[in-house]
Amino acid sequence: MDLVLRAARVITPDGERRADVGVESGRIAAVADRLDGARVVELAADEVLLPGLVDTHVHVNEPGRGEWEGFATATRAAAAGGVTTIVDMPLNSLPPTTSVAALEAKREVARERAHVDVGFWGGIVPDNLDDLDGLHDAGVFGFKCFLAHSGVDEFPHVTGDELRRALHRLGPRGALTVVHAEDPREITEPGPGYRAFLDSRPHAAESGAIATVVGLAEETGARLHVLHLSSGHGVAHVRDAKARGLAVTAETCPHYLTFVAEEIGDAATEFKCCPPIRDAANRESLWRALGEDVVDLVVTDHSPCTPDLKAGDFATAWGGIASLQLGLPAVWTQARRRGHTLHDVVRWMAGNPADLVGLTTKGRIAPGADADFVVFAPDEAFVVDRDALHHRNPVTPYHGRPLAGVVRRTWLRGRPIDDRPRGRLLTRGDA
Repeated sequence: MDLVLRAARVITPDGERRADVGVESGRIAAVADRLDGARVVELAADEVLLPGLVDTHVHVNEPGRGEWEGFATATRAAAAGGVTTIVDMPLNSLPPTTSVAALEAKREVARERAHVDVGFWGGIVPDNLDDLDGLHDAGVFGFKCFLAHSGVDEFPHVTGDELRRALHRLGPRGALTVVHAEDPREITEPGPGYRAFLDSRPHAAESGAIATVVGLAEETGARLHVLHLSSGHGVAHVRDAKARGLAVTAETCPHYLTFVAEEIGDAATEFKCCPPIRDAANRESLWRALGEDVVDLVVTDHSPCTPDLKAGDFATAWGGIASLQLGLPAVWTQARRRGHTLHDVVRWMAGNPADLVGLTTKGRIAPGADADFVVFAPDEAFVVDRDALHHRNPVTPYHGRPLAGVVRRTWLRGRPIDDRPRGRLLTRGDA
């Protein structure tokens, strides 16, 4: 073996075990009780070997809004947080990824800057129906759309009929469509404080839109995925869809599993996101849905901006949370309090996201998979310091919060991630 990683605790698809993990030419060649290698790295007694995480919901914002974030900073933050693969969302960059030309412009920017592997989503907007086949052929991992205003005018939301037409186009090709599911008819103008903002985006906005998504999945046979589920009221629709064998999946995010509305002050706009963080009882309903495999995965929805856009109040501030570097410890902190294991967390944050987008060699420690690893100290605690984050702008609601679990090292295809950008650009079907 080129390299052997030896650990008392290794998280594999089958569970936790003591193992040697052998690497050859950037891929895992063997997982066994004992292996020999040209180089052997033995983990410390308090360290666990995890597969590199896969975050399928990241807004890098480049090109066009590089002052918000960028591939160099976002992927450094990802690596520091144990994430070795991201899939970049089609909006907040300029131009948005709604055509092949826009996709190529984004790839060109990312090519020499990525510290982790990067894939891309395409976008569905009202006027790009004829661009969808080209984007699919160019290797996007699927297509994102909004059912309510996206927050940026250059990526308009679609109606139910417009989404239906896109699904009839994409469904027969097996394409995945991921949906920001809020019903604009249920959304009102927010007031300046948090309670007024929360009331402006009620449970009914999510629940009704998720019901629409489920109905379209049944009608068209297309694969549909509910993004950033924040409302426990929407869980029933996802559960029903799965019980009926529909191709519907769902995700939630670390901030919905960590924070609660009762603790958010009226000036704390760093907590603003859409859909919003809800109350403590709702948080527990999301944890139950995860434990029951109704919600399939946990991804960050990393959506940063410049500090001035978070100024003001909840009526005017940008709605997005930056947390790419913090997702793993945030989720682990809450998960272990509820009796979940690292194997559960790895399934939600590595294996299942990889499976969602068809990356069969990512998100698992198994022969044939890419040698992407995280050396994680689950019992080491730290307090989040925004100035220690690699995100371009140090704005995060996690600042000052104690978390459990420290990422000590991250490996990409058998090499420790360092200051040199060695990430690859991925296309759908890469294995």
